[in-house]
Amino acid sequence: MELYAFNPGPLDDSVLYDQEKHVSSAVWEGQERGALRCHEHTSKLNQWVLTQKQIEYIDKAGFGYLKFIPAISIDNPLISALVERWRRETNTFHLTVGEMTVTLEDVAYLLGLSIDGEPVIGVTYTSCDAVCERYLGKAPDSGYTSGGMVKLSWLKECFSRCPANASVEDVKRYTRAYLLYLVGSTIFSTTTGNKVPVMYLPLFEDFDHCAKYAWGAAALAFLYRALGNASLRSQSTVSGGLTLLQCWSYLHLNIGRPKLPQDSYYDNFPLVLRWKGKQSGPTTNRDITFYRKALDSLKPADVDWFPYQNIDPMVIPDDIASSLIPARSKTMLICFDKAERHLPDRCVRQYGMPHQPIPESVDRWERKSRGVDGGVDLSGKMELELKEWSERHFHLLRSGENVDDSKYMHWYLRITRRFVGRPIPLASEFQRMNATLREVAHIADTMSLQGLDNEQIHSITRIRYVVHECLRDQAGSVVTVAASPSPENENCNKRGSRGKEKVRRKGTGMGKRRRKDELEQCEEDIISRELIPNYAATGIEYVEQMHHHHHPDNDGLVNDDQLPCYTDVANVNEQEMDESHLCISVNEVVGLQEDGVVTAMASCDGLQPSDFVDDRPLSDEDTKFDDDENGLVSGFADQDEPSELSDEEDTKVDEHGANLIQREDNISSPHHDSSEMAMEVLPHSSHVTIQDISRDGN
Repeated sequence: MELYAFNPGPLDDSVLYDQEKHVSSAVWEGQERGALRCHEHTSKLNQWVLTQKQIEYIDKAGFGYLKFIPAISIDNPLISALVERWRRETNTFHLTVGEMTVTLEDVAYLLGLSIDGEPVIGVTYTSCDAVCERYLGKAPDSGYTSGGMVKLSWLKECFSRCPANASVEDVKRYTRAYLLYLVGSTIFSTTTGNKVPVMYLPLFEDFDHCAKYAWGAAALAFLYRALGNASLRSQSTVSGGLTLLQCWSYLHLNIGRPKLPQDSYYDNFPLVLRWKGKQSGPTTNRDITFYRKALDSLKPADVDWFPYQNIDPMVIPDDIASSLIPARSKTMLICFDKAERHLPDRCVRQYGMPHQPIPESVDRWERKSRGVDGGVDLSGKMELELKEWSERHFHLLRSGENVDDSKYMHWYLRITRRFVGRPIPLASEFQRMNATLREVAHIADTMSLQGLDNEQIHSITRIRYVVHECLRDQAGSVVTVAASPSPENENCNKRGSRGKEKVRRKGTGMGKRRRKDELEQCEEDIISRELIPNYAATGIEYVEQMHHHHHPDNDGLVNDDQLPCYTDVANVNEQEMDESHLCISVNEVVGLQEDGVVTAMASCDGLQPSDFVDDRPLSDEDTKFDDDENGLVSGFADQDEPSELSDEEDTKVDEHGANLIQREDNISSPHHDSSEMAMEVLPHSSHVTIQDISRDGN
């Protein structure tokens, strides 16, 4: 657990190379997207009234079992948690026990669709009128179409009840409309939620030939693509055969599984009918966090790798049993422009094999977005994918020799994403990271650089700069989280409390260039003068120190362009923060002279913000966060969304104060009284000249 507590993986990114795009990265950073919107429309299938002749045509076309698909209530949190475990690099779920996936065999058993035959591919359309007129006998109004898609509601309104005296051709048209509605609301449901592409209609022209297509393989290709898209951190919807996915989970995983109804459907085919009717079981109050934690702690005892071994063989129809050979094929699945890899070698235990060997590497392939120009036959653009499907019988999974599961798990735990949710709360991890950075800063700041060459000084200076930059950038998140919200930010915090955390972003180009310039200037000054500052041990925000040095050419003072870039830092103690005051205490400021080190002590306890605040207006860059560069994320445990601190807010900061302090140290100068001191709180560190200080004093 300790290995993954702060690094959920992958430790080796050779397999999961798209981790940064995956939703699990966003969840780990505290950017919750909530449950996905699931698009499937089985609930209205029973509103179609089919004649006996229509049923015969449907059976002949190969959809005799799919028409029985029950109107199961989709468990959005369960689907969403599964999507967080889906990896498009391997087309598998990455679980704690190993990889699993929805296989061709699952499709055959659960939906009763053919998984062998011709690929589902054909001509695409950008307009519905011509193809609907030809295959349905009428075209929809413009309000029911969108490009090459037609609304499901139009199909149901016009074709859900076939007249008793309809001609043979009309019965076929009504049947084609039903088949288009059936696939569009189940296995090929789109993220639009209520439309289906008309490109499937030509495949329903001849019902006998329609049965020769591998509709099950197409349904799986469509589901793979939908899961891959939904697994990206930028997505909020999921489509495809979600009833298939949910029932697959019920079969294989003991998570959220309802009790099976004790009726005649228990042993009927297809197996999805097991969950027809009202479900029983504690399904209320199960959100995505519940399922995420369940999947993160999944045990081998919770997995049924091969649930079909106990099924009565008499229940499986002969046409389905005879087409199961390609279920173990390592091949390309095709559904028009969607081509996805089927990789059974990554989950051999789902085929009844006891041990999982380390699978072969998966060649990276680009999911191309092929054009959908009207009248374009995609067969001419997918020669390689079609060739791989045609050779599927030559790439069947074979039973291998006995292997050691421990070798597989040792390999798997290095290449997988071990956790989606955090085993340790985000706030605790933040505090631990902060403490580690402070320790590194202390070591670097107190390290003696005497006798080191320029390259060594450069390296240590770089370490100091980077660590203090990290500490400074994190200061805003600590102060913001702990501070009491101002009235104008109250609505923002209310939104955060509803779990809709948002991270404010800013352009980072200017900030990065400025910081680079600061670092280079700091290095040049240190190297040229071999002045090595003694920094404060710990802290978060920069404290610019204006040191006065003797200089023979400048009346005892160093010019402002000669001042070295020293940094000092201060800690934030969250326990000392309240809503009333902003008090800053500076314990120690160390200044350097060419002939030695002089230490000055100053105490500022009890001072008010008005004593320090600079009157300059804050820029957008001063008041925004950049989660990518600074590591600031929303969604801290049990805390509202971070809000900005306004100039008027009353916030108390302890002696380690996180606000930036600009200070003029009158140290060992014959022209200044060392007891006098000018200080101001600034939003960011900057190079303040002697002239600036004098002008501000006046």
